[in-house]
Amino acid sequence: MPRLHEFDNDDSSEQMNAINLIVPYRHEGMWVFDDARVGLNQEPFVSGADTMIDVLVADIPNAQKGFKLLFSATPFPGHQVKLEWAREESGGNWYASPQLKMEGWLCPALFKYFEKAPQEIYVKAEQRIEN
Repeated sequence: MPRLHEFDNDDSSEQMNAINLIVPYRHEGMWVFDDARVGLNQEPFVSGADTMIDVLVADIPNAQKGFKLLFSATPFPGHQVKLEWAREESGGNWYASPQLKMEGWLCPALFKYFEKAPQEIYVKAEQRIEN
């Protein structure tokens, strides 16, 4: 029987990062991001995840043009918010932030970054430095 994902500890190309970085931006009124590394283009944040982003970037100038979003299944220095797994729905997963008093759905693109849905996701949004 074919397997969708095979993870071989000896093959570094299959290893997932401990801290991931994406650069969300506004497109057609929605928060989206591109990540050629995992084959995503204009992947939207929806169902509450977009509203969480609005709160996270409230003090970041020109966030709509792009900001850095760091995230990890383990705590890292300077993280701003901890998201706690709530439930699975429609192939994606709901996460709650007690700190923000909000809940958001993360689509199956989550599995481009994590082998399985983490119990916790630690997040930090910061201004993008343009070269």
